[in-house]
Amino acid sequence: MPYLLLAIAIGSEIVATTFLKYSEGFSRLIPTLICAVFYLICHVTFGKTVMKLNLGMAYAIWCGVGIVVTTLISAVVFREKVSTLGIFGIVCIMIGCVILNMNGTGR
Repeated sequence: MPYLLLAIAIGSEIVATTFLKYSEGFSRLIPTLICAVFYLICHVTFGKTVMKLNLGMAYAIWCGVGIVVTTLISAVVFREKVSTLGIFGIVCIMIGCVILNMNGTGR
């Protein structure tokens, strides 16, 4: 169950962040409302997640997956460039998340 909540938190954060771009600095009402609702869902579900999972591990997964997927969305949907150094950074984030999950952070 905590991993399902974490997945919902990650998905909600990705939707919210995408609509943050569409809101154009909170100047468009509908994308702004969607962004706010999904950030609320994200933080509520992440709060429930850390009641069952280690905070460090859960946060690393949440941030890592969020960064990777959001970067892919920015490149594909918004046609934003990702540099070679940026790709290297994303790979480092993914490796860090894997290492953290393999070794754990204690509980």
